[in-house]
Amino acid sequence: MDRLERIKQIFDDAIAVKTEAACVLGPKIVEASESILQCLMGNNKVMTCGNGGSAADAQHFSSEMLNRFERARPGLAAIALTTDASTITAVANDYQFAEIFAKQIRALGRPGDVVLAFSTSGDSTNIISAIDAAHEQDARVILVSGRDGGEAARTLAQSDVEIRVPSFSTARIQEVHLMIVHCICDLVDDHLMGFPE
Repeated sequence: MDRLERIKQIFDDAIAVKTEAACVLGPKIVEASESILQCLMGNNKVMTCGNGGSAADAQHFSSEMLNRFERARPGLAAIALTTDASTITAVANDYQFAEIFAKQIRALGRPGDVVLAFSTSGDSTNIISAIDAAHEQDARVILVSGRDGGEAARTLAQSDVEIRVPSFSTARIQEVHLMIVHCICDLVDDHLMGFPE
């Protein structure tokens, strides 16, 4: 396969996964957006976390909330737990890397908050610890995952939401995670400001 054919194959694979995801994930995305809206309308906040590319997704979501998505509006309360290098390295050094998000959630989390966790595998120990910490704080969890959901999916409570991308490819899962972020942002904005003309 030459390079151009390879690129076309990657696009075709991405389109196929997104098409399948669009058919099966809609109700979960709506449920997640409603949880986030309920949180924000109750003067609570969304705390986001993830590792690697998933950390970028967490930060992307919080920046769209704090600043704006596609339309100007007041900022919405969202915090990326991935951005404070001093806190992350202190917790990892003094305790363990598995606690870098959980300790922040225990300190900052309040009942009614939402923890939006991204993990392509669902097996990241710091994401599993973050889910446990969220439950301790009476915060609802939205897990954006892939593959079989991993241990993180099995840690969820009945009131939590899992949006699981139907793929085992990390790249394809991450691409759909970005679509999920944009869908949630769009639904939040539409609820707050109405559908654009």
